Parts: sequence; structure tokens; C-alpha cells
Amino acid sequence: MTLAIATSPLLDGALRLLPQHIRAAATSLSPRVCGTAEEIRLRTGFPAAVLGADGEHRFGGAVTTRDLDDVLENATGASVHTARDTLKNGFVTVRGGYRIGVGGTVITKNGEIQGFRAVSSLAIRIPRELRGVCEPILPDIAGHTIRSTLIISPPGAGKTTLLRDLVRVISDGDARFGITPHRVGLADERAEIAALQDGVPQLYVGSRTDVLSGCPKSEAVLMITRVLNPEVVALDEITSPDDVHAVERACLCGAKLIATAHADSRGDLTRKPVFKLLLESRVFEKLVTVSVVGGTRRYAVEDMPC
Repeated sequence: MTLAIATSPLLDGALRLLPQHIRAAATSLSPRVCGTAEEIRLRTGFPAAVLGADGEHRFGGAVTTRDLDDVLENATGASVHTARDTLKNGFVTVRGGYRIGVGGTVITKNGEIQGFRAVSSLAIRIPRELRGVCEPILPDIAGHTIRSTLIISPPGAGKTTLLRDLVRVISDGDARFGITPHRVGLADERAEIAALQDGVPQLYVGSRTDVLSGCPKSEAVLMITRVLNPEVVALDEITSPDDVHAVERACLCGAKLIATAHADSRGDLTRKPVFKLLLESRVFEKLVTVSVVGGTRRYAVEDMPC
């Protein structure tokens, strides 16, 4: 199964967060680079860069600390202090679904991060809301019954985009594939899937989806299953034993699971302790491996032992 990667219509919105002189320099970027843009990277003392399918493409002059402060002020609508709670987690989410990751010198108190004393770099993630991207795999994992599914891929191959579209379809239903609407609980720790802003999802995840954002995934999954009565629980990037234990608990509560993980293949899963534990949990019925070959996204779907 294949699906051509579409260009992101949201690049212009990300560029509007930048100081005017950096925006002007971006006009030198080729349509090919703009069409595959995934992130804008800003590092003090170096030119800005757009991260695309084939690496980083630099443009403009050296970025200053004032430029970084200007971006964060644009993002928060006034002052970096208005985003203090979010910055404790190392990022701020911007209206439209943009997530800005922050690098620099952190302030800690009693072992906990309180914020940033100085910012040295920013990574502006450009979301890709591609409706219909999940359709090639729907016959294998959905229908009258949703099958618990683990999606794996290397970074940047589109598993979060695929997860978002699956949540949308499962939540709203799709008669073409025999999918009835389901209640979905979405654990969106880093605000990458729904991108909640003032309680409003900036990226569409369906009309029957309840989102819990800004909370560690393992805690969010347990909270969702306890109080939101989901039929399906979705989460991005299983990374720890706590995440694995949380999805096991959700499965015991009767919910189906849709989740992602960083891995190149099923064999890669077996070589990493956390993922080996995940396989041993036997909560997933289907495994979807996403890869990109020659600019085309490819899906491989296989059964998981239950």
C-alpha cells in the first residue's frame, strides 16, 4: 500500500511566527523544500533552517537571541511568561497546531524544571493534517470491530499524522468501511495530535474524541479510562515501562488501543527492552509499519500474537 506525501499548507503559518527579516530570507527556499517542510529550526549564531524529507536547508543570516525571544513573544501573544507552565515541559503550543520545542539553560527548583533562564534554540514543528491518509489500512484494522493497533516507524515517517487521521475516522465513523462512531480518549502529552489551545483542538480529531493534554502519557491513559469511559484509547510514542503498564490497564478495562512507537521493524521491537515488554503484553492485535521510499509513504500490516 502506498500514498504520496502531500505538501503542508501550514508552512506559511509557521513562517508568520518568525521575525520579518527571517521570513523575508525564506523566499529563497525552493518549492520542493517548502513542500516537504517538517520543522523550522532556529539556533543562536547560525542561519535558520527548514527540515525537510532530505535534511536541513539553511537560509538567511545568523539567528540572534533577540530573534528567539521575538518568536516566543509572537507565539504567546505577549510574553514568554504567559507560557510558563507549558515551557516547564520544554515546548509551547501555538494556535493552529504548531509546537515550538525549546533548547537552552533551564531553571530548576527541588529537582524540577521551572522554566528557561536563556533560550538558545527553537524547533517549530509544522503539523500535517492529511485527511484520508489512514484509508489504505482501514480494511485491516477497523470495521464493525476496532482492532488494537501499534504503529511503528523511524522518526519523520508520518506515524503521528497517521494516528491523528485514525482517531478522526474512528471517532466520526465512516460508512464506506463499515466503521461506526466510537468514543475515543486521546492522551496527547505534547499537544502534537489535537494541539489543544484554550481548550479547543487546533487539529481535527473527531467529534467523539476527549483529549487529555499536557499530562504524562501513562497517567493520562489511566485518567482517561477511569473517568471518560472510552471505547478506544489513543496515544503517541510509547517510550517507557509505565506507558506499557498503562496500556495493559486500559486493555483490562475493555478499551481498544491505538498507539505509536519509534522502531524500524518488528525485529527492531524485539531488540529494545521496553518494546519487548510491550510485545509480551499481547494487547495489540495488529502491527502497522510505516516507511518512506522515494518520497512515497508505504504501509505494511501484519497480525500480532494475542
